[in-house]
Amino acid sequence: MNNKPKIDPSSYRVRLEKDYLVFSAAHFITFNGDICERLHGHNYRVEAEVEGPLDENHYVIDFIALRDLLQEILAEWDHRMLLPTRHPEIRVTSDERETTATFRDRRWVFPSGDCALIDIPNTTAEKLAEVIAQRVHDGICARHLPAPQVVRVGVDENHGQWGIATLTF
Repeated sequence: MNNKPKIDPSSYRVRLEKDYLVFSAAHFITFNGDICERLHGHNYRVEAEVEGPLDENHYVIDFIALRDLLQEILAEWDHRMLLPTRHPEIRVTSDERETTATFRDRRWVFPSGDCALIDIPNTTAEKLAEVIAQRVHDGICARHLPAPQVVRVGVDENHGQWGIATLTF
């Protein structure tokens, strides 16, 4: 009897969860169709998993490469106002000086350099996780590393309130 396990060559994954994978940002979301939250901020934490076959070095991805990629992505949102550009009722206009967001009769004006315009319908933790996951995948591919089969990203907006997105490629 052979007790050697069968190993699926695509069943490997790495997980990166570090205290420094954080960003602080302001946002507001809409919910229940017509309710718009007040402007507020979070100290977000991010974790990521990358799944796929092992490369010639016998790992899915080098932890340092994944760490650097995540830090690069998060730096773009750190200390920014996160604004969705695909919301059906939040209108965002921007020039080099000011960015204006409106929702019905409410209006906010921010310095453009303090804003991150994100191609999503709402700045929920789940949608932020989705954007980060897509950017992780794209960044891995752009660095000519083996393309992952699955990228899973979690965004914690308040000490245990996680939005998680899993993208399969």
